[in-house]
Amino acid sequence: MFSRLLPRSKRTLSSLSEQEVLALAISSEEDDARIYFAYADALRDKYPDSAKVFDDMGEVENTHKTMLIDMHRRRFGERIPLIRREHVSGFLTRKPDWLRHNQSLDAMRGEAEAMETQAYNFYVEAAKNTSDAATRQLLGDLALAEQGHEDIARMLTDKHVPERARKTEDETAHRQFLLTYVQPGLAGLMDGSVSTLAPIFAAAFATQDTWQTFLVGLSASVGAGISMGFTEAAHDDGKLSGRGSPLKRGLACGIMTTLGGLGHALPYLIPHFWTATITAAVIVFFELWVIAFIQNKYMETPFLRAAFQVVLGGGLVLAAGILIGNA
Repeated sequence: MFSRLLPRSKRTLSSLSEQEVLALAISSEEDDARIYFAYADALRDKYPDSAKVFDDMGEVENTHKTMLIDMHRRRFGERIPLIRREHVSGFLTRKPDWLRHNQSLDAMRGEAEAMETQAYNFYVEAAKNTSDAATRQLLGDLALAEQGHEDIARMLTDKHVPERARKTEDETAHRQFLLTYVQPGLAGLMDGSVSTLAPIFAAAFATQDTWQTFLVGLSASVGAGISMGFTEAAHDDGKLSGRGSPLKRGLACGIMTTLGGLGHALPYLIPHFWTATITAAVIVFFELWVIAFIQNKYMETPFLRAAFQVVLGGGLVLAAGILIGNA
């Protein structure tokens, strides 16, 4: 009843006329070509070989668009109805260029695979709703072409991205991941875990009040997270250093700083002082070893050296907090 009164915001594929199906296919191929060319432009500086792959895939989509326009011209004339994927239910929303620009190489490859799968499904369903033999054959051929896009991408990758270049690109992507996420996040985790030890444990032993200690820990953690996040984002825009988006680095650093402090602040929600303190100390022990593990795994710091530096430094800060709290 209500569906009759309220206009539907999107059409179903089965409700489209054959002309609208062709128009939708044309706009979809044009959009996919633009997306592939945008990927190529985004990758050209750091991943020139993969950029060539997306350039060629964009040309393939333009070829499909030309075939569809020719079919529309023969059947319906020059004027193509305005209908796009966002007007039809069941289609995934495509991200605009300004959101797609900072995607990783793997994310671009994954989205390209999803685009190919969706295009194949669309052409299969569109062919079922078409009575004209020539149009149906064209849509079926395009479905097979989209299904074979994975093979096309693989062939283009083999053509443009030999094993040595692929290894170099993977190393570049890994290095970018380290610079944008791991390094700022690790710095934040170390700062949050170590720098908040002294105020939290000093407050704990000075007041013997778990709730007051928790408030001190919460304020220290959140304050440190905000400070570290803004500092990381503001001091380097990433253009010259190549460290990536300042927003991503700032979020990684700020969030990990806050989590590092909250790890040993949350136990003070336990009302019993010694239970809370012992629990917090155990968590501190694990936090410091996790930091040493991350340094060893991602930053290639020898594990024993990382453990010695982090555990010794954390232990000294912890001892200072306890001494000050008992003063």
